[in-house]
Amino acid sequence: MDVMPLLLLVAGSAAIAAAGRRTPVPAPLLLVAAGLAVSYVPGVPDYTLDPHVVLPLLLPPLLYTAATDSSYLDLRAQLRPVALLSVGYVLFATFVVGWAAYLIVPGLPLTAALVLGAVVAPPDAVAATAVARRVGLPSRITTILQGESLVNDATAITAFKVALAAAVGAGATWAGGIAEFLIAAIGGVGVGLVLMVPIHWLRTHVKEALLQNTLSLLIPFVAYAAAEQVHASGVLAVVVVALHLGHRAWEVDFATRLQEEAVWKMVAFVLESAVFALIGLQLPVVLRGLGDYEGAEAAWYAVAVFLVVAVARFVWVYPATFLPRILSARIRAREENPTWKGPFVIGWAGMRGVVSLAIAFSIPLTVDDGAPFPQRNLILFLTFTTVIGTLVVQGVTLPPLIRLLKFPGPDVQAQTLAEANAQAQASRAAEQRLDDLLADERNALPGPLAERLRTVMERRRNAVWERLGQVNPVTGETVDDTYRRLSREMIGAEREVFVRLRDGRYIDDEMLRTLLRRLDLEEAAAYREAA
Repeated sequence: MDVMPLLLLVAGSAAIAAAGRRTPVPAPLLLVAAGLAVSYVPGVPDYTLDPHVVLPLLLPPLLYTAATDSSYLDLRAQLRPVALLSVGYVLFATFVVGWAAYLIVPGLPLTAALVLGAVVAPPDAVAATAVARRVGLPSRITTILQGESLVNDATAITAFKVALAAAVGAGATWAGGIAEFLIAAIGGVGVGLVLMVPIHWLRTHVKEALLQNTLSLLIPFVAYAAAEQVHASGVLAVVVVALHLGHRAWEVDFATRLQEEAVWKMVAFVLESAVFALIGLQLPVVLRGLGDYEGAEAAWYAVAVFLVVAVARFVWVYPATFLPRILSARIRAREENPTWKGPFVIGWAGMRGVVSLAIAFSIPLTVDDGAPFPQRNLILFLTFTTVIGTLVVQGVTLPPLIRLLKFPGPDVQAQTLAEANAQAQASRAAEQRLDDLLADERNALPGPLAERLRTVMERRRNAVWERLGQVNPVTGETVDDTYRRLSREMIGAEREVFVRLRDGRYIDDEMLRTLLRRLDLEEAAAYREAA
């Protein structure tokens, strides 16, 4: 097995993504553009998307890391708009895009057109979270987009299976389609609910951080495979498990949390970079299969489908936002009145991604009677152009659009005050607990050590309040910033001494690693709140 193409893909996409962080252009767009350019470089191998790899091997970890970073409480608070987008919109887009393609493309059967509609219906989880992180959307909009992207793949995959069954002559019916959707949804949630409790129990009872992280890397694949094994939605199973584990991550050992955060950041960075590069690299594969269609004719179909996809989202988003308020006095009393700006951003943030391409490549070559699948290559081409179009057009224009709409930024002063109050309450609880413990003779400590515990506690309590205070007129630093900088300088001086002692053979490398780890933890503690 030649692993060089895979190594080149990972290394190249990671390098481009890293460079993208130093430019105003979002890294996903640079990666797609690089993939398009590199795809025609002589000697570059074909990177054909294999749905048997993308869906079970790439989708679960990407969903898992996005869900664990999401807020269960925020998602629950936005359950109605998330459900309307992740279920209602995906089904609406499937029918609207499918019907439009049926009318636009001569000879395309309605069943095959609905397959195309299901393929391009779901906005991509990776694209949505990447854009949300980059542009700094208001928290409510970010929550809605993240929640939609976590669930909509399950809806789209089920809709695709039903439309595909009709297209290949498997005798699909409306009742059967609804039943399949309910079985997949309820089954996926059920598998997630069954797995989340024993998995969390394991996470809290396995004490070694290395084993914990091994378990963490297996969780999304286990949840996805278990659900798919019983013909349920693996996507929903992964999301349910991940939301539960993320919500209760505080119960896991601190060393595990520190390692886990670093591990999953690395995994997400590598996978997201490779995924966007893979999108661009599909161009030669798609064009080779386009066959008899003229360039101008295929381009017209691509533009038309892209416009239908973009407009259909607005057609759904605005009524889904305002109609519930019109129809329900309870919603009007409970929720703040939205402006037109939020739905506009949500409507424009519907980038498609690698999941749509992977589903499209899973369309079979033939139907049940052995005849070729109707216009399969054109469906692949229209999926590819829709993905590229949404990533480029919407991805490029979304950041300036958000700046133009001038969304109010977060109230930093209020957030810091809330953080300081929370820390003050926690510090009082810690102080009381320390007094109770020191009153027991079994916990007797020398005075300096007991005082050190109180000093560390006091430092945590005062650090947030100091951010509300004045800054140094010379350096522009707060007292807290200066403390962190001086702490780091002191730790750096200790580190240099330890290395010099190792180089002089006064200590060995094993002792050096032990001493450096202590300093690393001290530095992490000093900078725990740094962005």
